[in-house]
Amino acid sequence: MFHLGIETSCDECSIAILKDLQILSLETFSQIALHAPFGGIVPEISSRNHLETFLPTLHAALSRAGVSWAQLEAISVTQRPGLLGSLLVGVMAAKTLSYIHGTPLVPVHHLEGHLCSIFIQEPATPLEATPIQYPLLILLVSGGHTQLRLVKSPPEMWEEDILEQSLLGESLDDAAGEAFDKTAKMLGFEYPGGKWIDLKSVGGRSDAFAFPRALKNDRSFNFSFSGLKTAVSLEIKKQQASGALSEGRIADFCASIQEAIVDALCIKVTRAIDQFQPECLALVGGVAANSRLRSRMQALGIPLVVPAPTLCTDNAAMIAAAGFFRFKQGRALSRAQALTLTARAT
Repeated sequence: MFHLGIETSCDECSIAILKDLQILSLETFSQIALHAPFGGIVPEISSRNHLETFLPTLHAALSRAGVSWAQLEAISVTQRPGLLGSLLVGVMAAKTLSYIHGTPLVPVHHLEGHLCSIFIQEPATPLEATPIQYPLLILLVSGGHTQLRLVKSPPEMWEEDILEQSLLGESLDDAAGEAFDKTAKMLGFEYPGGKWIDLKSVGGRSDAFAFPRALKNDRSFNFSFSGLKTAVSLEIKKQQASGALSEGRIADFCASIQEAIVDALCIKVTRAIDQFQPECLALVGGVAANSRLRSRMQALGIPLVVPAPTLCTDNAAMIAAAGFFRFKQGRALSRAQALTLTARAT
């Protein structure tokens, strides 16, 4: 089946056309340049830009895929969670398109989209081609969420409350991606800063600074990164006061920050592997692109599945993939039902 995915939950306007789980087109307009001067996402700017870029992005996706509206059997859209203004643009557009063309509409939870990113068929590296087996342990790490999940069956068998069923633990405060971005901002890197921590850590000593690994001895599978941000802020002020924050020291800072975050994630993943004995481990979300995290996860001795880098960050292909499974389960909304769909921030 040909189907369309729409993702506007934050600062990317993304539209994809899939044939079953194969990507025919994926068009994404990134707002990084718009938000960079502010050092973070400005919701008002985000939602207004979605209004400006949605139709050009839609036309580009349809043109690249070579698919007509008559061929599309479903539209999938991120309904929640996210920035409400941004979500409203995508949901209202999806409802309108569903009504005009009579195409069934599938509301998708953004996090379920991330979980389904590993099922998308795209040219893959050997790492990304690892067969998926169950039970499957999934570490979801993004700018807004850090969660550890255990999935016992393939997505076509997932119940509606799969996000509640599968959750083992999550961040009690800040997400890992936020910890990367906020500490990078403290060091003066431009937004988004997570990639700069990764790049600048090369050659640095990961043991140069003893940053905390919160909840290390806690038997739950929860995470916490707010204390790390505080520790980094205090250490930066200390180094600046002594004039020791040189370029070489920046590499040590980045390597130590990165190792602290990755360590905290690996501690809980290792514990979950020991306790639940999964057949496979998946790493999804924007932080899945971090080279050190990928390396450490590969070393855990369990088959690892990671989406292609373009599918780690927010994208419409993962929303379409989640919608594909929901459509097959008969969960699509009719034209009349679609008119009642509302966007939800949580």
